Amino acid sequence: MISNLSLLRSVTRITRPSRNVPCHMSSALVPSHGSTTSERPSSLLPSHRGIVTTCTPRKKQQPFRGIIRQHPQKRQQRRTLSYKIQKDAKSALSQYTFPGAVIGIGGFGLSGIPETLINELARDDKATGLTVASLTAGVEGFGIGRLLDVSGKVTRIMSSYVGENKTLERQFFNGELEIEFIPQGTLAARLHAAGAGIPAFFTPTGAGTIYASGGIPIKYQPATTPLTPVLTSPPRQTHTFNSRAYVLETALQPDISLVKAYKADTAGNCVFRGTAQNSNPDVGMSGKVCLVEAEEIVPEGSLDPNEVHLSGVFVDWVVKAVDNEKRIERLRESKEEEEGGGNEKQAVHGASGGRGRIMRRAAKEFKDGMYVNLGIGMPTMASNFIPPNVKIQLHAENGLMGIGPYPPQGTADADYINAGKETITALPGSAAFSSSTSFNMVRGGHVDLTILGGLQCSAKGDLANWIVPGKIVKGMGGAMDLVGAPGARVVVTMDHTAKDGSAKIMEECSLPLTGKCVVDRIITDMGVFDTDKANGGEGGLTLVEIAPGVTLEEVRDATACEFKVVDPLPLMEDDSEKLGVAAA
Repeated sequence: MISNLSLLRSVTRITRPSRNVPCHMSSALVPSHGSTTSERPSSLLPSHRGIVTTCTPRKKQQPFRGIIRQHPQKRQQRRTLSYKIQKDAKSALSQYTFPGAVIGIGGFGLSGIPETLINELARDDKATGLTVASLTAGVEGFGIGRLLDVSGKVTRIMSSYVGENKTLERQFFNGELEIEFIPQGTLAARLHAAGAGIPAFFTPTGAGTIYASGGIPIKYQPATTPLTPVLTSPPRQTHTFNSRAYVLETALQPDISLVKAYKADTAGNCVFRGTAQNSNPDVGMSGKVCLVEAEEIVPEGSLDPNEVHLSGVFVDWVVKAVDNEKRIERLRESKEEEEGGGNEKQAVHGASGGRGRIMRRAAKEFKDGMYVNLGIGMPTMASNFIPPNVKIQLHAENGLMGIGPYPPQGTADADYINAGKETITALPGSAAFSSSTSFNMVRGGHVDLTILGGLQCSAKGDLANWIVPGKIVKGMGGAMDLVGAPGARVVVTMDHTAKDGSAKIMEECSLPLTGKCVVDRIITDMGVFDTDKANGGEGGLTLVEIAPGVTLEEVRDATACEFKVVDPLPLMEDDSEKLGVAAA
């Protein structure tokens, strides 16, 4: 009779079958690839503690579309200590690629992208007509941009933000490429759901917008002026819970997932670093096949189990990251004379005039102990005017709570960036996490305040800030998730009028909405407005502060909707001589 300890040791050396191998299991004792029960040691066949193990073949599955057919030599390789290690990316990738495959790619911007596997995918002649699912779409000629340089390689991009890739934008407007826009948190959640075996879920993100009702252009007709969509997004099913609309989303399971890890062991366990973690765990657990490239590969048992972010149970093969440029998209550094004082002087230099007034006024929204998400531009700069007696934690949706100032010169780290792809530091007490966890914080109401920019706001508190159809194609990023979270306080900072003098605050937004009745406060260079969000916006806007040197008539002339005015009407305070400290 074999001892319990010997049995355990035997079982841990038995390789699990691929997730596509047809077996019905009734216990955790799994036969190795290609084996039958008659081939296994007789000591493993009897039941253990009364549990009987069986493996009943299903009907023969139709070939390809991600079905794994492993060579006997590879099956033998996976029984050794390095059973999940492949010699290079080509060996790992070529056995799974096929025309029309859905490829999930980890990373955010250029941080945490699997450069080695992407470059090999670009060279793979079998990989054509691909659908690529990734939070962002990289830049021209690098990362996912490499795939777009190969004619016929990619048919569709599923992403939340594509604004930094001019090649992609050109191909989209020329009708050569399809883009399916998905809110960043929703995309991460759909990937995570696939790995968790959850076929669908409801989310408040996008409810009441064109994302839910359908009609977002996916593909344009070539060579037409004006641009004519030939394919648009379909309507999504919605349901009401607790008097609030929610959108039904389905799980997204790629045929192949490509992941970048900081460390991986020979059993496939992965460790990520900083904000380079981003969507990598979600992409890794979602795919029918998961291929990981790691900067460092260590022997099984070298990693502390408590530091593993992605279990080897999700991983099929690991390769060494040989293409590891780790390019920084937006290098931001603190100058020597500014070190020790955060980025205050940088903020002062860019904080004059009306925009400087907006930044300083936005900083008054911060309350001690808040968890805050700041959008790109003026909202981020507002963090440099936090009052000295206020301590907040800044949240980056790409996976960090506790953003610090820009790094000192020469110390920038590609594994630490904010949502604007700028290099940052992490403060003591900060925490890094995956994209899906980051947006769980948002949807769960754990982020107290969101400040972001806007293109238009309506009298009811609707916000439009992500697309100008036929002209600007960037994507909603994480904005729909941030403003759609139940209970979230949302403050919009923007110029009161557009460059052509037209009003940006109006009765109804003319641009597609980011969120419906989601704004609590609007801060412009002319004043501060509060909405009637609690009553569905029915009470309209109320002017609660006016900028120095601006008259009420000037505000009315620049605003395309009626609004109330508090009496007395206070001035927007100007604390330009009382700079605060950077977030801590």
